Amino acid sequence: MSETWTIKYVIYREKKGQEPKFEEFSLEMRPEEYVLDGVEKIWAYHDRSLTFQHACHHSTCGACGMLVNGVEKLTCITKIKDVTENGGVVRIEPMRNFPVVSDLVVDMSTFFSRMETAKARQVVSLSESPTDSGIKREPNAADDLYRLSDCIECGLCISACPITATNPEYLGPAILAAVQLNGLDRFPELLSWVDNADGVWRCHSAFECTEVCPSNVEPAWRIMDLRKQVVSRRVKNLFGMK
Repeated sequence: MSETWTIKYVIYREKKGQEPKFEEFSLEMRPEEYVLDGVEKIWAYHDRSLTFQHACHHSTCGACGMLVNGVEKLTCITKIKDVTENGGVVRIEPMRNFPVVSDLVVDMSTFFSRMETAKARQVVSLSESPTDSGIKREPNAADDLYRLSDCIECGLCISACPITATNPEYLGPAILAAVQLNGLDRFPELLSWVDNADGVWRCHSAFECTEVCPSNVEPAWRIMDLRKQVVSRRVKNLFGMK
């Protein structure tokens, strides 16, 4: 029989018109189970009013991002044994820097809108796409097009970013990383959008975004590289270069 641990889940609860609070649930969990498994057990066997998001269960959709003991995690790939021990506590809260809709669900509409503006889902040809080895590409045999697909748009980097916490107008790591991936030479119209106080120059290089990114996008490094692109684009514009 596999080993089981007694785990105390401490869950953030917030409903419209009610004061936020934490509720405790005692669960029997296997150390190899995932944090999301415990949240689902609470919903299934203890409280059907608990609201949270999930989908794929294998870190592809990015839907289940939450704070686990104060750190941004994809709960579908975070094992119980990696965040606590037998008799320990798993504290679950909604991501930071997003408005809370209900319990562990946050409103990411502004984030998704900015990702669209950044052309995060842009499909480009192999010859036009950036060449650094960190980019995954999905081939389309019909027309030799590739989609930039590292970022799963989970929002963990936005939640972890200390600058976003103080300035909601800051575009944020994932958005700026998406612009870097596509390149300002391909989309020069994005220059004015990122070259301002709420764009690349707001980042203070805390690298918290890179620390929590589950897809190894390295948003902090990409923001630094985007600054180089901005300066290069300025020079080209100054001398009328394409």
